[in-house]
Amino acid sequence: MSYRAGRTRWRRFAVVLVPSVGACATLGIAMAQGVLAASFFISGRHFQLAADSLTARGFSLYGMVDVTRQHQLVPVVVSGFRHATISGLCQSVVVDIPVLGPQTLRLTGGDGRPVETSDFFIDATAESVGEANFSGLDIGIAQGALTKGPVRSGDRNSRFFDPDGVAQQASSTTLNDVQVSAVAVSAGTFSIPGLRVRLEQGDHACF
Repeated sequence: MSYRAGRTRWRRFAVVLVPSVGACATLGIAMAQGVLAASFFISGRHFQLAADSLTARGFSLYGMVDVTRQHQLVPVVVSGFRHATISGLCQSVVVDIPVLGPQTLRLTGGDGRPVETSDFFIDATAESVGEANFSGLDIGIAQGALTKGPVRSGDRNSRFFDPDGVAQQASSTTLNDVQVSAVAVSAGTFSIPGLRVRLEQGDHACF
């Protein structure tokens, strides 16, 4: 099915997509500028990623399973963006430290000038978008036929990548009020104007 433009509910799409995923091993967390390794273990800890808006050229959505160092399998929905700009970026992780209690590590940026990134991938277990607009949208395309959006390096060659699995792609997309619970983020390049990193006492997650 192909649409010139449209909207979709990510959460409902993920419910359909995730059960069809096979086991695989890829990726960990990366929020830096430069070329990243194609495959490594994830920590397994969930963190929050939020944005006021995300505009991208070349969008893909497909299912995978990440693996921790303890070889636990974590089903995820991978959102891929070939080129993207992000406004109002927030990333946070809450860690419970003995004696000190919960501590929140927050990364923010892109308030004055937007964040710019390429080959950007989010491994998510839950996603919420206030409004999603797509151009050149294809829903139900086979994972092995994705061309408009990126597929992470190494995924296509994995024996766990199902080329006949269901996926989604679009020529471009604009997402507003983005809230993601993720286990990994990676990017080929990631430039963050006005980067701020701080550790705060208590729970101060992005959402």
